[in-house]
Amino acid sequence: SRVLECQGLPIVNGQCDPYATVTLAGPSRQVLSEAKKTKVKKKTNNPHFDEVFYFEVTRPSSYNKKSHFDIEDVDEVDKMEIRVDLWNASNLKFGDEFLGELRLPLKFLRQSSSYEAWYFLQPRDNGNKSLKPDDLGSLRLNVVYTEDHVFSSDYYSPLRDILLKSADVEPVSASAAHILGEVCREKQEAAIPLVRLFLHYGRIVPFISAIANAEVKRTQKLFASRDPNTIFRGNSLTSKCIDETMKLAGMHYLQVTLKPIIDEICQVHKPCEIDPVKLKDGENLENNRENLRQYVDRIFTVITKSGVSCPTVMCDIFFSLRESAAKRFQGDLDVRYTAVSSFIFLRFFAPAILSPNLFQLTPHHPDPQTSRTLTLISKTIQTLGSLSKSKSANFKESYMATFYDYFNEQKYADAVKNFLDLISSSGRRDHKSIEQPILLKEGFMIKRAQGRKRFGMKNFKKRWFRLTNHEFTYQKSKGDHPLCSIPIENILAVERLEEESFKMKNMFQVIQPERRVLYIQANNCVEAKDWIDILTKVSQCNKKRLTVYHPSAYLNGHWLCCKATADNTPGCTPCTGGLPANIQLDIDGDRETERIYSLFNLYMPKLEKMQEACGSKSVYDGPEEEEYSTFIIDDPKETYKTLKLIIEGVGTLEQEHAQYKRDKFKKTKYGSQEHPIGDKSFQTYIRQQSEISAHSI
Repeated sequence: SRVLECQGLPIVNGQCDPYATVTLAGPSRQVLSEAKKTKVKKKTNNPHFDEVFYFEVTRPSSYNKKSHFDIEDVDEVDKMEIRVDLWNASNLKFGDEFLGELRLPLKFLRQSSSYEAWYFLQPRDNGNKSLKPDDLGSLRLNVVYTEDHVFSSDYYSPLRDILLKSADVEPVSASAAHILGEVCREKQEAAIPLVRLFLHYGRIVPFISAIANAEVKRTQKLFASRDPNTIFRGNSLTSKCIDETMKLAGMHYLQVTLKPIIDEICQVHKPCEIDPVKLKDGENLENNRENLRQYVDRIFTVITKSGVSCPTVMCDIFFSLRESAAKRFQGDLDVRYTAVSSFIFLRFFAPAILSPNLFQLTPHHPDPQTSRTLTLISKTIQTLGSLSKSKSANFKESYMATFYDYFNEQKYADAVKNFLDLISSSGRRDHKSIEQPILLKEGFMIKRAQGRKRFGMKNFKKRWFRLTNHEFTYQKSKGDHPLCSIPIENILAVERLEEESFKMKNMFQVIQPERRVLYIQANNCVEAKDWIDILTKVSQCNKKRLTVYHPSAYLNGHWLCCKATADNTPGCTPCTGGLPANIQLDIDGDRETERIYSLFNLYMPKLEKMQEACGSKSVYDGPEEEEYSTFIIDDPKETYKTLKLIIEGVGTLEQEHAQYKRDKFKKTKYGSQEHPIGDKSFQTYIRQQSEISAHSI
């Protein structure tokens, strides 16, 4: 449903700051979806929204989540309706003012896939009270209804295989996934099903790595003197795919990091306005600055301490961005940070703070005062994360530059770099690809000798421990040669050790191959948790990670926890894993492939034009014709081969869909339980099929 614009909305108390909410309602007008909201348009009663919202209706046997609505029969769709409510964002305590509504039954949409019209806004249904719709203004709405029939998995194999091989195609611009991004009107249109498909089959990281590398090369080639800090800033397929991945995989991450403090800001309503012109009567500028500073400090700390909770798939993508940018811009040491911060701060945390309702952090759009507070916090966090050298110059407003002086300390830049190091270096299988190891944590702890000698004394000694993204080492003192080095890939589990083992608190164990265990005591419980979290984080993608462990030590010929006598007895307790870094996503791969097929089918004329462009480029190596210049074609022959496979695969699926419709028409009996007598939708379908048959004859 695309909400386009409104005209002539009523002005309430001298102002009109309208926004729209869109919901899907069921047969008895029960609400089937959470309200989806547009942005607030300030100071206008003729707002132009042009925002799109998606609702999905699925069969109960299909996968299900909160944004999907189960129906027992497809024809129940006819009984549903889209409801659009217009509201005026108000400063008043009793809430926003209702301006009017419209209700659009979906049965109209099943007759025409796209439906655009102007509607008079209606009052709420007030029984027998007189209605005056003329006074409420009007709204232009464009609703698109798409009905997909998803076949069983084997039907999609040819097209799905071409798509999943995209990361391995050289150059990646000749791959099926990249071609989809080229022919779609908007990159976002392609990114949504591609990301979901690649996430489902575990191919998202290699694909994004490939298209990111290609984008960096293209940027460097086209703009040799371009500022490396501007890479990945455009609306390219790379940036849209990473945005979509963060939105899907990072939603739980946002909940655990930002939601508690966002809830507090929305509930407490502390004054935080720091623009002297906008100060309300009775407010003190210095008090407001202090309120805002405390909020920024708390959110900054929560974010920079959250590295261990960052989902693995996001970490792997950030690692690829960091490597790609560092290789291409070797003279700029900061580019490995800015390439990552441009996503995690600029396109993830800052937007979530600015519009928490769009990231499911709050149920409703915040009130104007809270919204203003969140805007100021978001601007400051975004600038802190950017690591730019002249940060005050980033602000157009002098009051923001003055406020930012609070944060012009090296500790903030160091905290950002440590956070970016952690989220862009963990969980990698090819650690040696980084030129220099990244130091993640170090400090003194007490370790128990691992007993390499059969009759050696297993005593406790104080050692300097050092963790990088390559290895975990310890030595006598800082700067000494390591006495022991454990490669990250040899860390099979990191778990707490029960106090009964050695009568010592704050102990944990690092389990290695061949049942070797390093027992360590941290200085306090906080340090112990930090070490366990970060060691788990960097090792969580190791292929041989254990699923069970012994929570106590092996002493005096038996395990203290389970009393087993053999020292090689498998663990008796499930490993904790330690981190919610891999949230399971509810994705149907066949559904996403069907969506991609639909897009290819929709943009078939562009696919054919791209084929022509490949032929033109391979034969004539001169200036490109204008109609072909919109396509990225690095290798015409490879691109042509892929296009041919796509068109064949789409053609085959199109035939299957046509056959399915013909079979449904022939086999479905009017008067059956599926389509009882009086089923108007089936009668309409029979009439349409008869017209098609007559026309073809």
